[in-house]
Amino acid sequence: MSKKYYLDTSIRLDLFEERDEPGLPKSILAERLITKIIAEEGAIIYSMAVLDELSAIGYPRQELNLMFRPFRRILTFAECNKNTFGKAKDLAAKRDVPLFDAIHALIARENRTVLVTRDAHFNKLKDIVIVKKPEEIS
Repeated sequence: MSKKYYLDTSIRLDLFEERDEPGLPKSILAERLITKIIAEEGAIIYSMAVLDELSAIGYPRQELNLMFRPFRRILTFAECNKNTFGKAKDLAAKRDVPLFDAIHALIARENRTVLVTRDAHFNKLKDIVIVKKPEEIS
């Protein structure tokens, strides 16, 4: 069985925008992770929440299609139904995390994936989903 990963929007931005920091080559680490997933014939799960979050910060849908195209072989779309959205709203309020983060966590859990992120908000959700940084995946 191949491994499945749900990449938080921040990891995608690290890759697409080369958001490196001194001593932390985030884009290289994200690229290595994707290379590993491809080599192991794994899958990257994504949802409309990822697309909506990227759109909200200014990425047009056409540009997103181009950005995701090189990875289409390993991409799998996961729906966020009304039930999941309702649970996410409740979770976001109870745990004091952004709604999109709660949605990402629940979709990752429902699809039995590892949620890959650097976002500290997910520390509040580690009891419901496996959370790792790109460099922690071996």
